[in-house]
Amino acid sequence: MLQAQHTGLQCAHCGEPCPGENISYAGAHFCCAGCRSVYQLINQQGLCDYYALNQQPGATQQVPVRKDKFAFLDDDRIVQKLISFKNEQQTRVVFYLPHIHCSSCLYLLEHLHRLQPGISSARVNFTRKEIEIDYDHRQITLRTVAELLTQIGYEPYISLADLDQAKPRYQQQYIRQLGVAGFCFANIMLLSFPEYLGLEVTEQHLQGIFRMLNLVLALPVFLYSAQPFYTSAWKSLRHRFLNIDAPIVLAIFITFGRSLYEVLTGRGGGYFDSMTGIVFFMLAGKVLQDKTYRQLSFERDYTSWFPIAVTVVKEDKELAVALPAVKPGDTLRIHSDELIPADGILSRGSAMIDYSFVTGESMIVPKEMGEIVYAGGRQKGGSIEVLVTREVAQSYLTRLWNQDALRQKKNKEQDSFVHTVSRYFTIVLLSLAAITAVYWWINDPTKIASAVTAMLIVACPCALLLSGAFTNGNILRILGRNHFYLRDAQAIEDIAKANHIVFDKTGTLTVVQQMDIAWEGERLTEKQMQMIAAVAAQTSHPLTRALKQWLPNDPELQVDAFKEIPGEGVAGMVGNTCIQLGSAFYTNTANTTRNGATRVFVNWNYQSKGYFVFTSHYRKDVPQLLAHLRRRYDISLVSGDNNREAANLHSMLGPEATLLFNQKPEDKLHHVEQLQQAGRRVMMIGDGLNDAGALRQSNAGIALTEDTNNFTPASDAILEAAQLPKLGKFITLCKANRYIIMTSFFMSVLYNVIGLYFAVQGTLSPLIAAILMPASSLSILLVTFGSSNLVAKKLKL
Repeated sequence: MLQAQHTGLQCAHCGEPCPGENISYAGAHFCCAGCRSVYQLINQQGLCDYYALNQQPGATQQVPVRKDKFAFLDDDRIVQKLISFKNEQQTRVVFYLPHIHCSSCLYLLEHLHRLQPGISSARVNFTRKEIEIDYDHRQITLRTVAELLTQIGYEPYISLADLDQAKPRYQQQYIRQLGVAGFCFANIMLLSFPEYLGLEVTEQHLQGIFRMLNLVLALPVFLYSAQPFYTSAWKSLRHRFLNIDAPIVLAIFITFGRSLYEVLTGRGGGYFDSMTGIVFFMLAGKVLQDKTYRQLSFERDYTSWFPIAVTVVKEDKELAVALPAVKPGDTLRIHSDELIPADGILSRGSAMIDYSFVTGESMIVPKEMGEIVYAGGRQKGGSIEVLVTREVAQSYLTRLWNQDALRQKKNKEQDSFVHTVSRYFTIVLLSLAAITAVYWWINDPTKIASAVTAMLIVACPCALLLSGAFTNGNILRILGRNHFYLRDAQAIEDIAKANHIVFDKTGTLTVVQQMDIAWEGERLTEKQMQMIAAVAAQTSHPLTRALKQWLPNDPELQVDAFKEIPGEGVAGMVGNTCIQLGSAFYTNTANTTRNGATRVFVNWNYQSKGYFVFTSHYRKDVPQLLAHLRRRYDISLVSGDNNREAANLHSMLGPEATLLFNQKPEDKLHHVEQLQQAGRRVMMIGDGLNDAGALRQSNAGIALTEDTNNFTPASDAILEAAQLPKLGKFITLCKANRYIIMTSFFMSVLYNVIGLYFAVQGTLSPLIAAILMPASSLSILLVTFGSSNLVAKKLKL
């Protein structure tokens, strides 16, 4: 592929190639004045260790941000909804910074106070890409803080969702409950050793003291730490469904009740160690699984995609207005690369709108004055003005999002094989307990209570829950390490059970920002290609911009008499040559090219020279991935794009694959519903709002994104786009999950059989219970972690 010429130097700040003009400072070279300004600022404050920690740490720098972009932060009503704390002197705010990527970022951001004295402290959460800043609002404003972050290359992402709701926070209550359970469990085990090993006759008076201390330590675990299991069990019973937490709660109640009875009557020390140990290990599993959810938001709606404020034009003045305050009749000024937040009529300028995130159509849609534009599109040309015709809440995009299929909650808990096994296990256990009770009622009624309660204590399905929790937690950790984030453990099972995969095309299999270009026609010399590039550089149309990047460039060439007809083509004089670029109609060329391809025709002095063919750029290794998956799954492709690449897709997906084009969001949803009605378990992979309904309806919805912290539709999983080729390996690991859980569960059953041998006889001692419980738990830990890590290692994950 031909590339533009450059000096061979790399920018000291961001690593991009430096252009022909010499932009330098203190012996360092830069690609643009913006990078040089950032370097100067950092250098002047003595923070150049920023560059020592990593090479080109400013690699995520974006295009320059317009000066008044954060003017809306001068509105106190908006500021009050964004800040998290304020007193007489200080204000605290948390910003999401998507460009954080390395240790240099941490260094610079946590030294913001040296760049701006009004900032007292800055703390970075690298995992969440968030920064918590304390600043003196008597010296600086929130707008100043946001503009400083933008100036050094870390523009904060502020969306409409920030006005209405906070990002989901990690459930700190689990940590507190786990800490209480761990403290009590460890101390109860310590105080129980005299009970296990026996006391001398002269020390018997200490036995009662130790037992009462154990009771006191068990109370916080029983009343506080076990609350998540009580809540889950109660909810399931209210819905007439027996989940795994219900029999576990029964076992906790019985263990505590029997232990309390034994201590108060002086008959024994009870099983407080077993009860607190069960709660501690099960909470540890919950915390492990909850680790993924605290990093990402899986419940996202259109407000996370919309800006928090827009520019309203009134009496030739620009005003920053909060988006909810925009009403029909307002005129919005939409700058380049900004989102259109409401339906309206284009009243000034020529629009080049990218609707790919909403409709799936990859090509830019040109609009002229007087035409209707819809919310959700992103303006790719210069500034335009839009007369609002519908409120934001009534726009096309909002109505699309508010479909019933998007609002309904999926309750898939009953599909889990863990809960199914638990139900049967509980039925068998209760049956054995009933048989034991009848046996002792006939032979020795005094042993009924001890035998039955001992059985329920020893053989509760906590082993199944522990094996599930730790296996799921470790697999979630492994997948997260590979940038595949699952909403919860149930998503592992849903992915493993899928037998039909539905792909979106635009933005999922292809990269929207890139296109493959080929030339068909008379052979072009390098000079001719440079002349075409010079004409293409005069316009902001996405096709000609892509063409300019693809062709070799000569900055010395001058273009005269340039003319552009929006939606048709461009023309210009380079020397004595008239070059026309555009559609077949514009260049008066017979359209005899292959079906559906996007083309830019070239006329050279009004004579046809040939045309450039533009095709979608497929992600790396996508053909190999599809070849692997089609051997194991039925595959569908549903795209909002046209069918110009149907032949290419059939070659990758196979002739038996279902290809559907020009699909509206509701069409994609209906296709998933039809597959489910035919008995298929569907995994849907998409990236845009046009996929939101299908993602929510599918058994396992996977949202693909270039940045896992940026906006994605609500889904069961979020996959970083670069990791898509590993999808087959991820599915294999999810399938291994069931076998690992069942192996560890049946291993724990062996311990239960030993315990039941003593329990049915009514002779289970606290010592045996104390040995069996940790032995079972430790074996589960070893099997689950060892097996899942072994599978991941074989898959090279």
